[in-house]
Amino acid sequence: MSDAPPPDAPIDLDLSGLKCPLPALRTRKALRGLTPGGRLRVTCTDPLAGIDIPHAVREEGAALEAQERDGAAFRFLIRRSPI
Repeated sequence: MSDAPPPDAPIDLDLSGLKCPLPALRTRKALRGLTPGGRLRVTCTDPLAGIDIPHAVREEGAALEAQERDGAAFRFLIRRSPI
């Protein structure tokens, strides 16, 4: 058996502790490095991330599949465009 993650498993990006604009900038960079259709799970604590990251996702042509807040942490599940 292989210990490799499933092909559609998201890549985790923990940006906790970073302040605006770094979470959005690093999310963009990570999205650009994904293969088409790849997924990214971002965790951050910057209060502006709830606005900045969805905006960055739209500008990159990606899809925001889920967004949640757990205390001070924001979590986003993002899929890069298949093209």
